[in-house]
Amino acid sequence: MTAPLDAQGFATLTGVSRETLARLEAYAALLVRWSARLNLVGRNTLGDLWRRHFLDSAQLFLLIPSGTKSLVDLGSGPGFPGLVLAVLGVPGVELVEADGRKCAFLREAIRATGCAVVLRHCRIEAVPPREYDIVTARACAPLTELLALAERFIGPRTRCLFPKGEHAEDEIAAAQQQWSMTVARHGSVADRRGAVLCLSEVMRAHGPG
Repeated sequence: MTAPLDAQGFATLTGVSRETLARLEAYAALLVRWSARLNLVGRNTLGDLWRRHFLDSAQLFLLIPSGTKSLVDLGSGPGFPGLVLAVLGVPGVELVEADGRKCAFLREAIRATGCAVVLRHCRIEAVPPREYDIVTARACAPLTELLALAERFIGPRTRCLFPKGEHAEDEIAAAQQQWSMTVARHGSVADRRGAVLCLSEVMRAHGPG
């Protein structure tokens, strides 16, 4: 069994600055505190928070092209991966979360990290459609459903970054029955069974259903 990753181990793996690590540590402390009364993440993951949530989110940073100006994170929950990416320096991040309690946590986490992000307390379907450079989502929905939710934010140059678990290939096969896309798979550094799917040129194969 792999030993839990701590903050310093996370910093070693990612190369973040001391200042960035301090902001992430404030975020982590808040998450642990709030998780005592609110189910923000799986309780069994709190013992390895830095690997299961922070590293799992931070690994997307290397897949975001330079020049990116906008990112929308669908079903943000407690801010993974969107808020972590904002702390790491991704500009124009918007977090979309329908749950009021999770939004209350996110407001505190945004203050604690000092990030200039937009928090949208609404369902994904209520967000005004526009093209974003990057669309992210983690533990939000199976890929076929996820692409239907994300469609209103995808343009010709949009890149979708979706961390997935051990059933990633099954999700890709199911989605390709309805969607045309270029798929790049990157092994997850946080979970050897998982992968980060990098999707580009995403279009419905047969038009809206």
